[in-house]
Amino acid sequence: MIRSFYLTSLALLLFTVSNAQVNVNQQRIEKRITELAQFGKDANGKGYRVAYTKGDIEGRNYFMGLMRNAGLEVSIDNAGNIIGKRKGKNPLLKPLAFGSHLDMVPDGGNYDGCLGSIAALELMEVLKENKIITQHPLELIIFSNEEGGTDGSAAMAGNFSPDALKLKTQSGLTIGEGVKAIGGNPDHIKDAALNKGDLAAFVELHIEQGGLLEKEKLQIGVVEGIVGIEHWEVTVEGFANHAGTTPMNMRSDALLAAAKFIVAVNEEITKVAGRQVGTVGKIAAMPGAFNVIPGKVNLGLEIRDLNYEKIWKLFKSIEQRAKEIEATSGTHFTFEYQNNASKPALTAKIIQDKIVGAAKSLGLSYQYMQSGAGHDAQEISTIAPVGMIFVPSVGGISHSPKEFTKGIDMANGANVLLKTILALDQQ
Repeated sequence: MIRSFYLTSLALLLFTVSNAQVNVNQQRIEKRITELAQFGKDANGKGYRVAYTKGDIEGRNYFMGLMRNAGLEVSIDNAGNIIGKRKGKNPLLKPLAFGSHLDMVPDGGNYDGCLGSIAALELMEVLKENKIITQHPLELIIFSNEEGGTDGSAAMAGNFSPDALKLKTQSGLTIGEGVKAIGGNPDHIKDAALNKGDLAAFVELHIEQGGLLEKEKLQIGVVEGIVGIEHWEVTVEGFANHAGTTPMNMRSDALLAAAKFIVAVNEEITKVAGRQVGTVGKIAAMPGAFNVIPGKVNLGLEIRDLNYEKIWKLFKSIEQRAKEIEATSGTHFTFEYQNNASKPALTAKIIQDKIVGAAKSLGLSYQYMQSGAGHDAQEISTIAPVGMIFVPSVGGISHSPKEFTKGIDMANGANVLLKTILALDQQ
Protein backbone atom coordinates (compact mmCIF):
# COMPACT_ATOMS: atom_id res chain seq x y z
CA MET A 1 0.00 0.00 0.00
CA ILE A 2 2.82 2.43 0.92
CA ARG A 3 4.72 1.52 -2.24
CA SER A 4 1.60 2.09 -4.35
CA PHE A 5 1.03 5.51 -2.76
CA TYR A 6 4.69 6.43 -3.34
CA LEU A 7 4.56 5.46 -7.01
CA THR A 8 1.31 7.36 -7.54
CA SER A 9 2.73 10.46 -5.85
CA LEU A 10 5.93 10.18 -7.87
CA ALA A 11 3.98 9.88 -11.11
CA LEU A 12 1.92 12.97 -10.21
CA LEU A 13 5.09 14.89 -9.35
CA LEU A 14 6.74 13.95 -12.64
CA PHE A 15 3.54 14.93 -14.50
CA THR A 16 3.50 18.32 -12.76
CA VAL A 17 7.18 19.00 -13.43
CA SER A 18 6.81 17.96 -17.07
CA ASN A 19 3.77 20.11 -17.67
CA ALA A 20 5.37 23.10 -15.97
CA GLN A 21 7.80 23.21 -18.87
CA VAL A 22 5.12 23.08 -21.56
CA ASN A 23 4.22 26.45 -23.07
CA VAL A 24 2.32 27.82 -26.06
CA ASN A 25 3.81 29.19 -29.26
CA GLN A 26 3.23 32.98 -29.28
CA GLN A 27 4.25 33.39 -32.93
CA ARG A 28 1.75 30.77 -34.03
CA ILE A 29 -1.04 32.49 -32.11
CA GLU A 30 -0.22 35.87 -33.68
CA LYS A 31 0.02 34.32 -37.16
CA ARG A 32 -3.41 32.73 -36.84
CA ILE A 33 -4.98 35.93 -35.54
CA THR A 34 -3.73 37.62 -38.72
CA GLU A 35 -4.85 34.77 -40.99
CA LEU A 36 -8.34 34.59 -39.50
CA ALA A 37 -8.75 38.36 -39.88
CA GLN A 38 -8.63 37.98 -43.67
CA PHE A 39 -11.97 36.16 -43.76
CA GLY A 40 -15.05 38.34 -44.11
CA LYS A 41 -13.50 41.66 -45.06
CA ASP A 42 -15.88 43.83 -47.05
CA ALA A 43 -15.07 45.80 -50.23
CA ASN A 44 -13.52 48.57 -48.12
CA GLY A 45 -11.32 46.16 -46.19
CA LYS A 46 -13.41 46.39 -43.02
CA GLY A 47 -14.03 43.32 -40.89
CA TYR A 48 -17.44 41.82 -41.54
CA ARG A 49 -17.35 38.22 -40.36
CA VAL A 50 -20.91 38.49 -39.10
CA ALA A 51 -22.54 35.18 -38.18
CA TYR A 52 -23.95 33.19 -41.12
CA THR A 53 -22.29 35.35 -43.80
CA LYS A 54 -19.89 34.11 -46.47
CA GLY A 55 -16.97 35.36 -44.39
CA ASP A 56 -18.21 33.47 -41.34
CA ILE A 57 -18.54 30.25 -43.32
CA GLU A 58 -15.06 30.66 -44.85
CA GLY A 59 -13.53 31.47 -41.46
CA ARG A 60 -15.16 28.42 -39.90
CA ASN A 61 -13.88 26.18 -42.71
CA TYR A 62 -10.36 27.55 -42.26
CA PHE A 63 -10.55 26.90 -38.52
CA MET A 64 -11.97 23.39 -38.88
CA GLY A 65 -9.04 22.58 -41.16
CA LEU A 66 -6.63 23.63 -38.41
CA MET A 67 -8.56 21.58 -35.87
CA ARG A 68 -8.30 18.46 -38.02
CA ASN A 69 -4.58 19.08 -38.52
CA ALA A 70 -4.25 19.15 -34.75
CA GLY A 71 -5.66 15.63 -34.65
CA LEU A 72 -9.13 16.52 -33.41
CA GLU A 73 -12.32 14.71 -34.31
CA VAL A 74 -14.38 17.58 -35.71
CA SER A 75 -18.17 17.79 -35.99
CA ILE A 76 -20.93 20.41 -36.19
CA ASP A 77 -23.95 20.05 -33.91
CA ASN A 78 -27.51 20.97 -34.85
CA ALA A 79 -27.05 24.55 -33.57
CA GLY A 80 -24.02 25.10 -35.80
CA ASN A 81 -21.47 24.84 -32.99
CA ILE A 82 -18.12 23.36 -34.03
CA ILE A 83 -16.83 20.70 -31.64
CA GLY A 84 -13.30 19.27 -31.78
CA LYS A 85 -12.77 16.21 -29.58
CA ARG A 86 -9.57 14.67 -28.23
CA LYS A 87 -9.68 11.37 -26.34
CA GLY A 88 -8.42 11.07 -22.77
CA LYS A 89 -6.97 8.14 -20.87
CA ASN A 90 -10.17 7.59 -18.91
CA PRO A 91 -13.26 7.45 -21.17
CA LEU A 92 -15.50 7.32 -18.09
CA LEU A 93 -14.59 10.90 -17.18
CA LYS A 94 -16.64 13.80 -18.51
CA PRO A 95 -14.91 16.15 -20.99
CA LEU A 96 -13.08 19.31 -20.04
CA ALA A 97 -14.19 21.94 -22.56
CA PHE A 98 -12.81 25.29 -23.65
CA GLY A 99 -13.20 27.68 -26.59
CA SER A 100 -15.06 30.79 -27.70
CA HIS A 101 -16.45 32.14 -31.01
CA LEU A 102 -15.27 33.33 -34.44
CA ASP A 103 -18.11 35.63 -35.55
CA MET A 104 -17.81 39.38 -35.08
CA VAL A 105 -19.92 42.52 -34.98
CA PRO A 106 -20.03 44.60 -38.19
CA ASP A 107 -16.73 46.50 -38.59
CA GLY A 108 -15.45 44.75 -35.50
CA GLY A 109 -11.99 43.77 -34.31
CA ASN A 110 -9.76 40.74 -34.70
CA TYR A 111 -9.48 39.61 -31.07
CA ASP A 112 -12.95 39.39 -29.52
CA GLY A 113 -13.76 35.68 -29.48
CA CYS A 114 -10.94 34.91 -31.89
CA LEU A 115 -8.23 34.89 -29.23
CA GLY A 116 -10.16 32.44 -27.06
CA SER A 117 -10.73 30.17 -30.05
CA ILE A 118 -7.14 30.30 -31.31
CA ALA A 119 -5.72 29.84 -27.79
CA ALA A 120 -7.95 26.79 -27.32
CA LEU A 121 -6.60 25.35 -30.57
CA GLU A 122 -3.04 26.17 -29.47
CA LEU A 123 -3.66 24.19 -26.29
CA MET A 124 -4.59 21.15 -28.37
CA GLU A 125 -1.53 21.66 -30.62
CA VAL A 126 0.84 21.84 -27.63
CA LEU A 127 -0.55 18.66 -26.09
CA LYS A 128 -0.16 16.84 -29.40
CA GLU A 129 3.40 18.09 -29.94
CA ASN A 130 4.44 17.09 -26.42
CA LYS A 131 2.60 13.74 -26.59
CA ILE A 132 0.55 14.58 -23.49
CA ILE A 133 -2.65 12.59 -23.05
CA THR A 134 -4.97 13.96 -20.38
CA GLN A 135 -7.10 11.83 -18.08
CA HIS A 136 -10.27 13.59 -19.24
CA PRO A 137 -11.43 13.77 -22.84
CA LEU A 138 -11.04 17.33 -24.14
CA GLU A 139 -13.44 19.36 -26.28
CA LEU A 140 -12.67 22.55 -28.18
CA ILE A 141 -15.99 24.33 -28.79
CA ILE A 142 -16.52 27.17 -31.27
CA PHE A 143 -19.97 28.61 -30.58
CA SER A 144 -22.14 29.93 -33.39
CA ASN A 145 -23.60 33.46 -33.51
CA GLU A 146 -22.24 34.70 -30.20
CA GLU A 147 -22.50 38.34 -31.22
CA GLY A 148 -26.10 37.94 -32.36
CA GLY A 149 -27.26 36.70 -28.97
CA THR A 150 -25.10 33.76 -27.79
CA ASP A 151 -27.43 31.50 -29.77
CA GLY A 152 -25.07 28.55 -30.17
CA SER A 153 -24.16 28.33 -26.50
CA ALA A 154 -27.80 28.91 -25.49
CA ALA A 155 -28.81 25.94 -27.65
CA MET A 156 -26.07 23.78 -26.13
CA ALA A 157 -27.26 24.74 -22.65
CA GLY A 158 -30.90 24.04 -23.53
CA ASN A 159 -31.81 27.73 -23.16
CA PHE A 160 -32.72 28.43 -26.79
CA SER A 161 -36.33 28.96 -27.87
CA PRO A 162 -37.15 27.49 -31.31
CA ASP A 163 -39.36 30.56 -31.89
CA ALA A 164 -36.15 32.57 -32.25
CA LEU A 165 -35.31 30.67 -35.44
CA LYS A 166 -37.62 33.06 -37.30
CA LEU A 167 -35.75 36.18 -36.18
CA LYS A 168 -33.84 38.10 -38.84
CA THR A 169 -30.10 38.51 -38.26
CA GLN A 170 -27.52 41.06 -39.40
CA SER A 171 -26.60 38.65 -42.21
CA GLY A 172 -30.04 39.06 -43.80
CA LEU A 173 -30.90 35.45 -42.98
CA THR A 174 -33.15 34.27 -40.21
CA ILE A 175 -31.41 32.36 -37.42
CA GLY A 176 -32.92 29.16 -38.81
CA GLU A 177 -31.60 29.86 -42.31
CA GLY A 178 -28.23 30.85 -40.85
CA VAL A 179 -27.88 27.70 -38.76
CA LYS A 180 -28.55 25.64 -41.89
CA ALA A 181 -26.00 27.67 -43.88
CA ILE A 182 -23.22 26.83 -41.43
CA GLY A 183 -23.98 23.11 -41.30
CA GLY A 184 -26.48 22.86 -38.45
CA ASN A 185 -30.00 21.50 -38.49
CA PRO A 186 -32.56 24.03 -37.25
CA ASP A 187 -35.36 21.45 -37.39
CA HIS A 188 -33.62 19.49 -34.64
CA ILE A 189 -31.85 22.30 -32.79
CA LYS A 190 -33.13 21.01 -29.46
CA ASP A 191 -30.93 17.95 -29.93
CA ALA A 192 -27.88 20.19 -29.52
CA ALA A 193 -28.70 20.58 -25.82
CA LEU A 194 -26.46 18.88 -23.27
CA ASN A 195 -27.59 17.67 -19.89
CA LYS A 196 -26.31 19.18 -16.70
CA GLY A 197 -23.09 17.37 -15.86
CA ASP A 198 -22.25 16.32 -19.43
CA LEU A 199 -19.20 18.60 -19.22
CA ALA A 200 -16.78 18.43 -16.29
CA ALA A 201 -15.97 22.13 -16.76
CA PHE A 202 -15.79 24.90 -19.37
CA VAL A 203 -13.09 27.59 -19.45
CA GLU A 204 -13.08 30.59 -21.79
CA LEU A 205 -10.14 32.90 -22.47
CA HIS A 206 -11.16 36.35 -23.68
CA ILE A 207 -9.82 39.83 -24.13
CA GLU A 208 -11.02 42.07 -21.31
CA GLN A 209 -12.96 44.48 -23.59
CA GLY A 210 -12.24 47.14 -21.00
CA GLY A 211 -9.28 49.08 -19.64
CA LEU A 212 -8.91 47.94 -16.02
CA LEU A 213 -6.05 45.48 -16.50
CA GLU A 214 -4.07 47.90 -18.65
CA LYS A 215 -4.68 50.76 -16.22
CA GLU A 216 -3.43 48.69 -13.27
CA LYS A 217 -0.58 47.19 -15.36
CA LEU A 218 -1.82 43.67 -14.61
CA GLN A 219 -1.48 40.65 -16.88
CA ILE A 220 -4.40 38.35 -16.01
CA GLY A 221 -7.99 38.89 -14.97
CA VAL A 222 -9.62 36.12 -12.92
CA VAL A 223 -13.30 36.52 -13.69
CA GLU A 224 -15.59 36.05 -10.68
CA GLY A 225 -18.73 36.20 -12.76
CA ILE A 226 -20.57 37.67 -15.72
CA VAL A 227 -22.99 40.42 -14.82
CA GLY A 228 -26.74 40.26 -15.12
CA ILE A 229 -28.36 42.81 -17.44
CA GLU A 230 -31.84 44.35 -17.15
CA HIS A 231 -33.57 46.77 -19.54
CA TRP A 232 -36.51 49.15 -19.17
CA GLU A 233 -38.22 51.36 -21.73
CA VAL A 234 -38.91 54.66 -19.98
CA THR A 235 -41.55 57.10 -21.26
CA VAL A 236 -41.74 60.67 -20.02
CA GLU A 237 -44.97 62.48 -20.89
CA GLY A 238 -45.34 66.24 -20.60
CA PHE A 239 -47.27 68.66 -22.80
CA ALA A 240 -46.18 69.82 -26.24
CA ASN A 241 -46.72 73.56 -26.68
CA HIS A 242 -45.43 76.57 -28.59
CA ALA A 243 -41.82 77.31 -27.59
CA GLY A 244 -42.17 81.02 -28.22
CA THR A 245 -45.42 81.80 -26.42
CA THR A 246 -45.27 79.48 -23.38
CA PRO A 247 -43.52 81.05 -20.37
CA MET A 248 -40.80 78.98 -18.72
CA ASN A 249 -42.77 78.63 -15.48
CA MET A 250 -45.84 77.28 -17.31
CA ARG A 251 -44.15 74.43 -19.18
CA SER A 252 -44.43 70.65 -18.79
CA ASP A 253 -41.21 69.94 -20.66
CA ALA A 254 -40.73 66.20 -21.05
CA LEU A 255 -37.16 66.57 -22.28
CA LEU A 256 -36.11 68.71 -19.32
CA ALA A 257 -37.59 66.08 -16.98
CA ALA A 258 -35.79 63.38 -18.92
CA ALA A 259 -32.49 65.24 -18.53
CA LYS A 260 -32.99 65.42 -14.77
CA PHE A 261 -33.79 61.70 -14.80
CA ILE A 262 -30.56 60.84 -16.63
CA VAL A 263 -28.58 62.75 -13.99
CA ALA A 264 -30.56 60.96 -11.26
CA VAL A 265 -29.69 57.56 -12.75
CA ASN A 266 -25.99 58.42 -12.58
CA GLU A 267 -26.31 59.64 -8.99
CA GLU A 268 -28.21 56.56 -7.77
CA ILE A 269 -25.81 54.13 -9.44
CA THR A 270 -22.63 55.83 -8.20
CA LYS A 271 -23.65 56.50 -4.60
CA VAL A 272 -23.72 52.78 -3.79
CA ALA A 273 -20.44 50.92 -3.23
CA GLY A 274 -19.61 48.32 -5.85
CA ARG A 275 -18.91 47.85 -9.56
CA GLN A 276 -22.49 48.14 -10.81
CA VAL A 277 -23.19 50.26 -13.88
CA GLY A 278 -26.30 52.05 -15.10
CA THR A 279 -26.81 53.64 -18.50
CA VAL A 280 -29.42 55.64 -20.37
CA GLY A 281 -28.28 54.63 -23.82
CA LYS A 282 -31.03 55.91 -26.05
CA ILE A 283 -33.29 58.95 -26.18
CA ALA A 284 -35.92 60.25 -28.57
CA ALA A 285 -37.77 63.55 -28.06
CA MET A 286 -41.12 64.28 -29.75
CA PRO A 287 -42.28 66.01 -31.78
CA GLY A 288 -38.67 67.04 -32.39
CA ALA A 289 -38.87 70.62 -33.62
CA PHE A 290 -36.97 73.79 -32.70
CA ASN A 291 -40.14 75.68 -31.89
CA VAL A 292 -42.09 73.02 -29.95
CA ILE A 293 -41.64 72.13 -26.28
CA PRO A 294 -41.09 68.35 -26.19
CA GLY A 295 -44.28 66.67 -25.08
CA LYS A 296 -42.95 63.11 -24.94
CA VAL A 297 -39.55 61.44 -24.54
CA ASN A 298 -38.62 57.79 -24.86
CA LEU A 299 -35.53 56.55 -23.01
CA GLY A 300 -33.72 53.24 -22.66
CA LEU A 301 -32.44 52.32 -19.17
CA GLU A 302 -29.96 49.50 -18.53
CA ILE A 303 -28.52 48.28 -15.20
CA ARG A 304 -25.76 45.65 -14.86
CA ASP A 305 -24.30 43.93 -11.81
CA LEU A 306 -23.22 40.52 -10.51
CA ASN A 307 -25.89 40.68 -7.82
CA TYR A 308 -29.38 40.31 -9.26
CA GLU A 309 -31.11 41.62 -6.11
CA LYS A 310 -28.89 44.69 -6.21
CA ILE A 311 -29.99 45.45 -9.78
CA TRP A 312 -33.61 45.61 -8.66
CA LYS A 313 -32.79 47.58 -5.53
CA LEU A 314 -31.04 50.17 -7.69
CA PHE A 315 -34.01 50.28 -10.06
CA LYS A 316 -36.40 50.95 -7.17
CA SER A 317 -34.28 53.91 -6.05
CA ILE A 318 -34.22 55.24 -9.62
CA GLU A 319 -37.99 54.80 -9.87
CA GLN A 320 -38.40 56.83 -6.66
CA ARG A 321 -36.27 59.63 -8.11
CA ALA A 322 -38.56 59.67 -11.16
CA LYS A 323 -41.56 60.23 -8.89
CA GLU A 324 -39.80 63.19 -7.31
CA ILE A 325 -39.11 64.67 -10.76
CA GLU A 326 -42.78 64.15 -11.69
CA ALA A 327 -43.91 66.17 -8.68
CA THR A 328 -41.86 69.22 -9.66
CA SER A 329 -42.07 69.13 -13.45
CA GLY A 330 -45.70 68.41 -14.29
CA THR A 331 -44.68 65.27 -16.21
CA HIS A 332 -45.43 61.57 -15.86
CA PHE A 333 -42.97 58.63 -16.01
CA THR A 334 -43.84 55.06 -16.97
CA PHE A 335 -41.42 52.10 -16.89
CA GLU A 336 -41.89 49.10 -19.15
CA TYR A 337 -39.75 46.13 -18.10
CA GLN A 338 -38.39 44.38 -21.18
CA ASN A 339 -38.38 40.87 -19.67
CA ASN A 340 -35.23 39.89 -21.59
CA ALA A 341 -33.15 39.40 -18.48
CA SER A 342 -29.61 38.14 -18.68
CA LYS A 343 -29.10 36.65 -15.23
CA PRO A 344 -25.72 36.93 -13.49
CA ALA A 345 -23.47 33.89 -13.96
CA LEU A 346 -20.91 33.24 -11.23
CA THR A 347 -17.77 31.32 -12.15
CA ALA A 348 -16.78 28.25 -10.14
CA LYS A 349 -14.45 28.91 -7.20
CA ILE A 350 -12.46 25.75 -7.94
CA ILE A 351 -11.71 27.00 -11.48
CA GLN A 352 -10.86 30.49 -10.19
CA ASP A 353 -8.33 28.85 -7.87
CA LYS A 354 -6.76 26.88 -10.74
CA ILE A 355 -6.48 30.07 -12.83
CA VAL A 356 -4.78 31.86 -9.93
CA GLY A 357 -2.45 28.91 -9.43
CA ALA A 358 -1.57 28.92 -13.12
CA ALA A 359 -0.88 32.67 -13.10
CA LYS A 360 1.33 32.36 -10.02
CA SER A 361 3.28 29.45 -11.52
CA LEU A 362 4.02 31.63 -14.56
CA GLY A 363 4.97 34.65 -12.46
CA LEU A 364 2.05 36.68 -13.85
CA SER A 365 0.23 39.44 -11.97
CA TYR A 366 -3.54 39.10 -11.65
CA GLN A 367 -6.68 40.48 -10.09
CA TYR A 368 -10.20 39.23 -9.52
CA MET A 369 -12.77 41.07 -11.62
CA GLN A 370 -16.22 40.81 -13.13
CA SER A 371 -17.20 40.73 -16.78
CA GLY A 372 -19.45 43.59 -17.80
CA ALA A 373 -20.12 41.97 -21.19
CA GLY A 374 -22.02 38.78 -21.96
CA HIS A 375 -20.18 35.65 -23.09
CA ASP A 376 -20.89 32.07 -24.11
CA ALA A 377 -19.63 30.97 -20.68
CA GLN A 378 -22.69 32.68 -19.23
CA GLU A 379 -24.99 30.21 -20.99
CA ILE A 380 -22.82 27.17 -20.28
CA SER A 381 -22.77 28.04 -16.56
CA THR A 382 -26.30 26.63 -16.32
CA ILE A 383 -25.06 23.11 -17.17
CA ALA A 384 -21.41 23.03 -16.02
CA PRO A 385 -18.87 24.78 -13.77
CA VAL A 386 -17.28 27.60 -15.79
CA GLY A 387 -14.24 29.81 -15.54
CA MET A 388 -13.05 32.86 -17.48
CA ILE A 389 -9.60 34.32 -18.03
CA PHE A 390 -9.15 37.92 -19.18
CA VAL A 391 -6.09 39.50 -20.78
CA PRO A 392 -5.58 43.24 -21.38
CA SER A 393 -7.19 45.14 -24.24
CA VAL A 394 -5.04 48.07 -25.35
CA GLY A 395 -6.90 51.28 -24.58
CA GLY A 396 -9.87 49.26 -23.33
CA ILE A 397 -11.13 49.19 -26.93
CA SER A 398 -13.38 46.42 -28.26
CA HIS A 399 -16.02 45.92 -30.97
CA SER A 400 -13.88 48.20 -33.09
CA PRO A 401 -11.25 47.87 -35.83
CA LYS A 402 -8.85 49.45 -33.31
CA GLU A 403 -9.29 46.50 -30.94
CA PHE A 404 -5.83 45.14 -30.08
CA THR A 405 -4.15 42.81 -27.61
CA LYS A 406 -0.36 42.47 -27.51
CA GLY A 407 1.25 39.18 -28.53
CA ILE A 408 2.83 38.65 -25.12
CA ASP A 409 -0.55 39.15 -23.42
CA MET A 410 -2.20 36.65 -25.76
CA ALA A 411 0.54 34.11 -25.00
CA ASN A 412 0.22 34.75 -21.26
CA GLY A 413 -3.52 34.11 -21.40
CA ALA A 414 -3.08 30.99 -23.53
CA ASN A 415 -0.47 29.62 -21.11
CA VAL A 416 -2.79 30.25 -18.16
CA LEU A 417 -5.56 28.44 -20.05
CA LEU A 418 -3.25 25.51 -20.81
CA LYS A 419 -2.08 25.13 -17.22
CA THR A 420 -5.60 25.62 -15.85
CA ILE A 421 -6.93 22.76 -17.98
CA LEU A 422 -4.02 20.51 -17.01
CA ALA A 423 -4.60 21.32 -13.33
CA LEU A 424 -8.33 20.61 -13.62
CA ASP A 425 -7.49 17.34 -15.33
CA GLN A 426 -5.61 16.25 -12.18
CA GLN A 427 -8.39 17.43 -9.83
